[in-house]
Amino acid sequence: MSNKDNLFAAPLSQVSDFSFDEAVADVFPDMINRSVPGYQTIIDTIGQLAASYVQPASMVYDLGCSLGAASLSVSRRCPAQHCEIVAVDSSAAMVERCKRKVGTFQLPNPIEVREGLAQTVAINNASMVIMNFTLQFIPPAERAAILQTIYDGLLPGGIFVLSEKIRHNHASGESLINDLHLNFKRQNGYSELEISQKRAALENVMLIDTFADHEQRLRNVGFSDVVMWYRCYNFMSLVAIK
Repeated sequence: MSNKDNLFAAPLSQVSDFSFDEAVADVFPDMINRSVPGYQTIIDTIGQLAASYVQPASMVYDLGCSLGAASLSVSRRCPAQHCEIVAVDSSAAMVERCKRKVGTFQLPNPIEVREGLAQTVAINNASMVIMNFTLQFIPPAERAAILQTIYDGLLPGGIFVLSEKIRHNHASGESLINDLHLNFKRQNGYSELEISQKRAALENVMLIDTFADHEQRLRNVGFSDVVMWYRCYNFMSLVAIK
């Protein structure tokens, strides 16, 4: 069972920039499910997409894998010995726990868990690449380059699944979806103090784009189609097809 996220429940004299450290890794499942509407739906659908699009004897890359939920979904939904999955995260705490979690299951398709930056991963013979709420933590100037690497490493017909928090083009719409998301957090038991302090922690490290920004960037690197298959409030998941 996941530990409860109360990292921001007490007043902090200084709110540091958010990082995926030991404390966050300990409460991550509770944090993500109480903060991101439809997270489990996204994870389940990644597995469904894998069943349809992952090609025999190909690779799947999960960049920013955290505790491996997307990788596990892919492994379980594909036929046995159908693919190899490489799960990468820059957080040593996440990688250690992900390895431990993956090791508790007998999986139909193997998952190799690595520590490293998503920007440094070589993508080869891939039929599916996943960035599930990862790109938003990569410096904006580096985003086009990593997407080009992904596109170049995908097989024809391969897919890239990108889930992100996004912002709206206009202030009124942005206010509306932010209010809905804040209410979602309140309904999941977060206090005003927790919401405020976590927002301050993320302010400098999670830099979000509009859907139009994402779509244009993906088309610029070569993807033939970009489909937003999920959206709730200011969270979305898309599939880009090579």
